[in-house]
Amino acid sequence: MSDTVRLPQLPAFDTPEEERNHRKQRLAAGFRLFSAFGFDEGVAGHITARDPERPDHFWVNPFGMHFGHIRASDLILVNDRGDVVEGDRPVNAAAFAIHSQVHAARPDVVAAAHSHSVHGKAWSSLGRLLDPITQDVCAFFEDHAVFDDYTGVVVDVEEGKRIAHALGDHKAAILRNHGLLTVGHSVDEAVWWFITMERSSQAQLLASAAGTPVLIDPEMARKTRGQVGSHLAGWFSFQPLFDRIVREQPDLLE
Repeated sequence: MSDTVRLPQLPAFDTPEEERNHRKQRLAAGFRLFSAFGFDEGVAGHITARDPERPDHFWVNPFGMHFGHIRASDLILVNDRGDVVEGDRPVNAAAFAIHSQVHAARPDVVAAAHSHSVHGKAWSSLGRLLDPITQDVCAFFEDHAVFDDYTGVVVDVEEGKRIAHALGDHKAAILRNHGLLTVGHSVDEAVWWFITMERSSQAQLLASAAGTPVLIDPEMARKTRGQVGSHLAGWFSFQPLFDRIVREQPDLLE
């Protein structure tokens, strides 16, 4: 291999401040991409990133701010009691109820993403897992769950705990009659899993409407998951999208 060929490398940081800034910029890019893909639905939806120095705190979008307007400097920091400790805008109660419990239950998770995307919420109404019908959806084969309940808008941390329990150690959960939830070891990974899970929901809805999809053999689906469903694969798949949105909307880094 030529010495000039650069393989993808996860970033390393010299200081917590540098890592925090990186996470916040990735988070802002995630919101801009969610807006570009049409994943915004009024004030619904949230992506969070754990703070590198205060692991029981997370950065999140201000309640009521459009995804397409969010800059890194607009993000608010919320503690484990739901208090906004940095920023001057409120937190979405559902964001705190869900994300605080996911972050508490999963120390490995840096970021979590949820929105009311059209195909994700349509698929969620079926209350079932996605089938291994495409290469891309194999990233979730035996690595996603269904939260098989709906009790209204999630504003109670006890409901958040139940969602976190259903998620388990998976990368994603389908919240019945609600939408999709994804997590990752980086903001990049969590956002990418959401984007590709939404598209996978769309693909299965389309295929099922046209006929009976042919399933990928379980052994081959597991092999493919190892190729497209790793933490590194999720992180790397986000990089072209990040480059695109920053070039188009550089103010998000501010």
